[in-house]
Amino acid sequence: MEKRSFSIAGHRTSIALEPDFWSGLEAMAADRKTSLAGLIRDIDETRTVTNLSSAVRLAVLAWYRDGGGR
Repeated sequence: MEKRSFSIAGHRTSIALEPDFWSGLEAMAADRKTSLAGLIRDIDETRTVTNLSSAVRLAVLAWYRDGGGR
C-alpha cells in the first residue's frame, strides 16, 4: 500500500492504494487531461460508496472495463 495526501474541497485527505491502482489512476488522469488531485476530486463528488479509497478503486476498474488505457 502506498499512501498519498491531497487537498479536496478545501480539506486534506489521504488515500492508501496498491501501486497498481496508483498507476491506473495516473493513466486515467492523463487520458482525461487532468491532474491526479482533480480526478480524485471528481471521483469524490460522484462516488456512491462511503470510503474514498474504495471509490477510487471502483473508478479505476470501471475505466479499464470501459476501454480506458487502450
